[in-house]
Amino acid sequence: MGIPHKELEKDIQFACCEYLTLKRYFFWRQNTTPVFRQDRNRFIAMPKFSMRGVPDIIVILNGKFIGIEVKTQKGVQSDNQKEFQRCLELAGGEYYIVKSVSELQEIL
Repeated sequence: MGIPHKELEKDIQFACCEYLTLKRYFFWRQNTTPVFRQDRNRFIAMPKFSMRGVPDIIVILNGKFIGIEVKTQKGVQSDNQKEFQRCLELAGGEYYIVKSVSELQEIL
């Protein structure tokens, strides 16, 4: 018996992106974390009009914007992610939280 593997969000995201690539969906992985500049010892400000809480993966399917937020089994949405979900759904888009590739398969 070895040490139990800790499930990481980035691993689930990668697996979901691999699945979407294999199935030839039109999607992209959205990264909204500011870049840290070591030479200035600070994060670089996000561009004007950047939104907080953008889902990890964006899928466009049949003209519909689908936001996929990836979480571990213990992961929870931030307030910014909840607000993005609310606004996206009001605008007619879809938003899902997935914790595995099999959950992603169920919604697409």
